[in-house]
Amino acid sequence: MRLLVVDDEPKMLRMLARGLSEEGHQVDVCDHGQAALQQALDVPYDAVVLDWGLPDLDGVALLREWRRRGLTAPVLLLTARGSTGEKVTGLRAGADDYLVKPFDFDELVARLEALQRRAGPGEAALKTMGDLTINARRRTLHHAGTEVTLTGRELALLGELMARGSDTATRSHLLSKVWGGDFEGTGNVVDVYVGYLRTKLERVGSRRVSIEAVRGVGYRLVVE
Repeated sequence: MRLLVVDDEPKMLRMLARGLSEEGHQVDVCDHGQAALQQALDVPYDAVVLDWGLPDLDGVALLREWRRRGLTAPVLLLTARGSTGEKVTGLRAGADDYLVKPFDFDELVARLEALQRRAGPGEAALKTMGDLTINARRRTLHHAGTEVTLTGRELALLGELMARGSDTATRSHLLSKVWGGDFEGTGNVVDVYVGYLRTKLERVGSRRVSIEAVRGVGYRLVVE
């Protein structure tokens, strides 16, 4: 698996990175929530190991933001908090599993393997659209043997366009759904990300799927 480990304790981070690498996994690490926020959205991880007690951004707040932005990778939450209420809080925030510190490393590995089996090889996340196959769990587009990776934001934007079918999605609707109601930027960010998606549709070689601009309104997905 390709894994992201997020923990602010250097000793714990080194131990997990070394141990998981020795188990044959590809491991990236982050010791701050803000760095991890974008990292997890930009890279198609198979699972994330997340510590609750981060110094700059609470782990549960980070988890909620990931889920809001479209992160679908399984998340294993690590914490010293073991009460039932706190476990419920973590699970409701979007965690797929929960492990209380101190924990046995072999148990952590077994739980990650169980999350992988539960997620499956990706078929449950597969969708077809025109001549494309979309793997939402791995955030990839496939066409005729060619694959490109989407960021979490690109996947969320594509998902909103797909949900509208052939109807036009306004910029304000896309901005609210993909960037959230508290986003302080302008609607131009929608145009920028539509441009990113169009480029990736071209790179993957799709001839049946395109994004059409509806002047003064927004965008709609065209699937032949």
